Amino acid sequence: MLLNWQQRKKIIIDVARGLTYLHDECRQTIVHLDIKPHNILLDENFNAKISDFGLSKLVDCDQSQVVTTMRETLGYMAPEWLSSVITKKVDVNSFGVVLLEILCGRRNLDHSQPKEAMHLLDLFSKNIEEDRLLDLVDKYSEDMQLHGAEVVKMMRLAAWCLQNDYTKRPSMSMVVKVLEGAMNFESDLDYFFFNPPLPNMRAGVDDQKEHVVVATPLLPSILSRPR
Repeated sequence: MLLNWQQRKKIIIDVARGLTYLHDECRQTIVHLDIKPHNILLDENFNAKISDFGLSKLVDCDQSQVVTTMRETLGYMAPEWLSSVITKKVDVNSFGVVLLEILCGRRNLDHSQPKEAMHLLDLFSKNIEEDRLLDLVDKYSEDMQLHGAEVVKMMRLAAWCLQNDYTKRPSMSMVVKVLEGAMNFESDLDYFFFNPPLPNMRAGVDDQKEHVVVATPLLPSILSRPR
């Protein structure tokens, strides 16, 4: 089943609002640290919910960043993981990757593609510099092709979320405002996007290795406050 443009847009907005809630509306900031398609659940009406908080980290209100060990999935990692000093902007980076995957209808790392197209972020960087973003719109969905101009505009939001310098990425509340049309996205952007080195994998295996550490326990009372 292929999701149409309106369904995909709703999923994107739902995930952005969910991350805004975790980052800004809880008693403590909750950094999810593992935003990827596998951790986004859809109900029968395509309402999206963020799931799997096993790798999440609590950040006190007086903290802007924390030091932690690498714990995110390769392909969705932000550059700052190399220094182990992270902020809630790591979720913004991962959201940017997921956003791009939804718009392009493919995974960030796709071994079924030719070598030059295997890494979506590299292809995105090349096409955005050549002003050929329409070429990346999901080719299997006629509806996505019909809404190509809107899709390309949202791809530029993804580019903002994927900035290597985390201070130049928007907050998730800003992302929501852009998606709702209340704010314009930043246009002065760097189009060289970070792709972490990939582990050696067995031939024919289309998977990505995960770094798993002991989870930060989240009490139900923290996650179950009114949305």
